[in-house]
Amino acid sequence: MYITGLVSILLAAITTNNFILSKFLGICPFLGVSKKTNTAIGMSAAVIFVMLLATAATFPLNKLLIAKDMAYLMTIVQILVIAGLVQFVEIVLKRYIPSLYQALGVYLPLITTNCAVLGVVQLNVQNNYDFLQSMFNSLGGGLGFMVAMIMFSGVRERLEGNDYPKFWEGLPITLVAAAITACSFLGFTGLVEGIFGA
Repeated sequence: MYITGLVSILLAAITTNNFILSKFLGICPFLGVSKKTNTAIGMSAAVIFVMLLATAATFPLNKLLIAKDMAYLMTIVQILVIAGLVQFVEIVLKRYIPSLYQALGVYLPLITTNCAVLGVVQLNVQNNYDFLQSMFNSLGGGLGFMVAMIMFSGVRERLEGNDYPKFWEGLPITLVAAAITACSFLGFTGLVEGIFGA
């Protein structure tokens, strides 16, 4: 039964509770880095890595702060941990994958302020998940982020070659495409809950 719950948490985080398309967290990189599929994949991989590390690092700190009746410090501690992890990812990418580092540009440091990363850590606390459930929720959140980024980058790449009215160029067509992409996830509503009874 516990395994089924973990799978349910994972699938729900990817589909019905998708951070970008359902909770509207992480919109900045979603709109900014989704022009090319390879940069969308690179950004998503960095976000997954940071989400998992942030969850693993903040979980014991959150428990300690709650036990010491200092939960009011939780958000500050989480932000500091996430900022440190993003610096680590930035150093690694600059050293070993400079092309991806250049392609991500200003959006890589923005992972620090990416509300999806902070959101997953906060939701783990709010849902009172244990460590394994928290890690599955973070993995699902990161994979859901990647699915949304890849889907939207594919849509945007196809839009580039199409002919549409001048007033749709730029941000308007991007926002309409984002809305249609978000609507595509409405089909998952009830599916995960129906299968796993979550």
